[in-house]
Amino acid sequence: MKTILTGIKNKIAFVRRNVEFADTGFLLLRIAALCTLYSWILFADIDPALAESYKSIVSYFALYCVALYVLLVLFFQRKRVLYALSLLFDLSVVYLLIGFSGGFESNFFIALYFLTALHSFYFGIIFGLGVATVSSILYLFSGNFDFITLHWADFVLRIGFLYLIALPLGFLSDQLRKDKQEIETLNCELLKSLHESNRLQKKLIKAERLSALGKITADVAHEIRNPLTAIGGFAKRLQKRIRPDTREKDYIDLIVSETGRLERILRDVLSFSREARYHLSITPPNAVVEDSLHTFSDTCKEQSITVNTVFDLSLRDILLDRDQITQAINNLLSNAVDAMPGGGVLTVSTQSVLLHDANFIVIEISDTGTGIPAEKLDRLFDPFYSTKEIGHGTGLGLSICKKIMDEHKGFIRV
Repeated sequence: MKTILTGIKNKIAFVRRNVEFADTGFLLLRIAALCTLYSWILFADIDPALAESYKSIVSYFALYCVALYVLLVLFFQRKRVLYALSLLFDLSVVYLLIGFSGGFESNFFIALYFLTALHSFYFGIIFGLGVATVSSILYLFSGNFDFITLHWADFVLRIGFLYLIALPLGFLSDQLRKDKQEIETLNCELLKSLHESNRLQKKLIKAERLSALGKITADVAHEIRNPLTAIGGFAKRLQKRIRPDTREKDYIDLIVSETGRLERILRDVLSFSREARYHLSITPPNAVVEDSLHTFSDTCKEQSITVNTVFDLSLRDILLDRDQITQAINNLLSNAVDAMPGGGVLTVSTQSVLLHDANFIVIEISDTGTGIPAEKLDRLFDPFYSTKEIGHGTGLGLSICKKIMDEHKGFIRV
C-alpha cells in the first residue's frame, strides 16, 4: 500500500512539473462546461422527463472527465493521445444534446464550433480539419437529415463556418509550433556557443598564464644557466683530481650528478618557453624514428627491453623540423623506458591514417609498463605535471611534445 501511495505521489509530482497552460485551460473549460450544463438544467424551463435525460448526459460527461484526468495523472506523457480520445466522448455528448434538444433547431450545435476551434489550435490544421469533418457528419445525423426544419443552404453555411474556424486556427497553431521549435533550436545553439565561449575563455586565460610563466621561467633559467655551467665545469675538474675511495670523492660525484640534472631541467624549461622557429625540410619520417631508437638501443639492452618496430615502408617524405620531431620522439621513448625498469616490450609503429579528410602520419609508441591512471589523463600535457617520483623528470616532456606537435599542425593523444 505504501509503495502504491509513493507511486501516486511521484506521478502527481511529475504532472506538476510538466503541466502546461493548455492543460490547465482544458481542465477549467471542462469544469465550466459542467457547471453551465447543470445550471441550465436547473433554471431552464424544461420538461421534467427531458430534464432527467439531460442529467444522464451530463453525468456521463462528468464521469468520463474524471476518468480522463485519472488517466492523465497515470500516463501524463501520453496526454496528446488521451486528449484526442476524449474528443470522441465530447462529440458524443454534443451529439446527444443536439438530438434531445430539437435536432437542427438546437442551439447546442455551437459547441461543435468550440470543439473544432479548441482542437485545431492544440493539434494543428490536419487534425482540425478532421474534427470539422466529423462534426459535420454528427450534426447531420443528430438532425435526422431534417432539411424541412433547416434549409440545406443554412446547413451548408453552418458547416462552412466549421472549416473557416479550423483552417486559420490550425495554420496559426502549426506556425506557432514551428516557431517554438526554431526558438528551442536557437536556444540550444546559443547555449552550446556560450559553453564553447566559456571553454575558449578559460583556455585563453590558461594560455596567458602559461605564457607569463614561461617568460618568467625563461628569464630565471637564463640567469641560472651561466653560474650552473661554471659550477658543473669546475666540479668535473675537481672530480678528476680527487683521489677515489674518499669522502670528498663522493661529495664531488654528487655535485656533478646534481648539476647535470639541473642542466637537463633548464634545457627542458628553455625548450618549452622558446618561440617557435621552424627549420623545415623534406624528411623521411621512418628515418627520424630509427635515429631515435638507435639513441636508446643501449639503454633498452641494459633494462632487458625488447623493441618491436612496425614501419609503413610506403610512407612519403614529409616537411618537418627534424630536430624538433626527434626531441618529441625521444621524450616519448624516455617515458616508455622509464615505465619499464624491470624490462618489457617497447613497440614503435608508423602508418598513414585518413583523419578529418586529411592524411596524417601517425607515430605510435607503446610499452608494457604500469600504465597511467584514468584520473590523471586530463593533466598529462600540463606543464610541470609529472606522474614520476620527485626528482625524476621535470614534468615538461609531454608538454614539449604537445607544443612541437601543435607547431607542426598535428596532435598528440594518449
